Amino acid sequence: MPLPVGPVTPGTPFRTASRLDHIDPFWVMECAKAAQEIARSPACDPAQGGEPMIYLNIGEPDFTAPAPVLRAAQACISAGHTQYTPATGLPALREKIAGWYAQRHGLHVDPARIVVTAGASAALQLICLALFEPGDEVLMPDPSYPCNRHFVAAAGARARLLPAGAAQRFQPSAASVEAAWTPATRGVLLASPSNPTGTSIAPDEMARIAAAVRARGGVTLVDEIYLGLSFDAAYGHSALALGQGLGEGIVCINSFSKYFCMTGWRLGWMVLPPALVAPVEKLAQNLFICASSVAQHAALACFDNETLAICEARRDEFRRRRDFIVPALQAIGFDVPVMPDGAFYAWADCSRFLAAGSAMPTSWEFSFEMMRRAHVALTPGRDFGPATAGRFVRLSYASSMAALEEAATRLARELA
Repeated sequence: MPLPVGPVTPGTPFRTASRLDHIDPFWVMECAKAAQEIARSPACDPAQGGEPMIYLNIGEPDFTAPAPVLRAAQACISAGHTQYTPATGLPALREKIAGWYAQRHGLHVDPARIVVTAGASAALQLICLALFEPGDEVLMPDPSYPCNRHFVAAAGARARLLPAGAAQRFQPSAASVEAAWTPATRGVLLASPSNPTGTSIAPDEMARIAAAVRARGGVTLVDEIYLGLSFDAAYGHSALALGQGLGEGIVCINSFSKYFCMTGWRLGWMVLPPALVAPVEKLAQNLFICASSVAQHAALACFDNETLAICEARRDEFRRRRDFIVPALQAIGFDVPVMPDGAFYAWADCSRFLAAGSAMPTSWEFSFEMMRRAHVALTPGRDFGPATAGRFVRLSYASSMAALEEAATRLARELA
């Protein structure tokens, strides 16, 4: 028989942890919910003469996992290989990832330094919990991916944003890091290529940043989840390749989501300095046990020649989409001050279309107006830091070329 339940006082709130006060809503997802709501209206219903919503707001490839990966997952399930794996990941997968660094970047990475995680998000959470504590500051650029600073906040530390404009390719410099460093600073968290800008840090500048951080006893974390989608040989280098021992002291985070198109599989990895492997493993054992065993077995096929050929063809397609959409945006009247050299984002200044006292005073209102009028979903800059939030929007060209062409036509129509 069921146990008795005590009375519940209507309207009595649960007490939530104070750390939530330091974590903003994920506005990208709030905008996505609004876009989906508008998409259900008659204006977006083709049966009622409407035009379907075009989603250029979410950073998710329109490609699914390559066929060899799907076959590997099916074989794994059929064979019953679904038990827990070591917290650091399947040894065979760690070997494969190490081989990837050798093949792609000419680097020798000891598989023992690689920890497989439940997506890059889990990697960032683990390393932030391992390194940061209340009172610490972590430097990162403005603009930058919002969840990165929230991982820092969840560990009790504080993200300190360094405004970085177009002249710096929206990336921090060693000089800005040195100027911002205080006794409370524990390290830097960078992304190369970056979300939302699609821009990378040049290897020589990355080396200067890493040297400045090391000289101050700090740690350099580099989010490289878009590194496989680099389009420019000048920037497509892992920070692990930095000379003078700098690469061995850097934490690099990566993911199977973007280059390998495995977003929902929630699988990532990080390469750690040897001294950090055991502390991170202890946290992973307690917080996650392990990443999905099915996803790990499937990811073994990511490094087959057939899969890599598919992924390279898709990278070329993303470059083709970039080469279409950036000039198209500029022709409409947007300013894209820096051509993205990787990922699948255009960081576009919409100032020309904004006016105080109008329906579109900032990029936030502009984005909602474009949802309602052009039925094109963009992401306003609000999520990515205050420096340029009111002027910039992020457009993801991870959608098909047909969708990009139609979106450009609609935006031109509404903004003419």
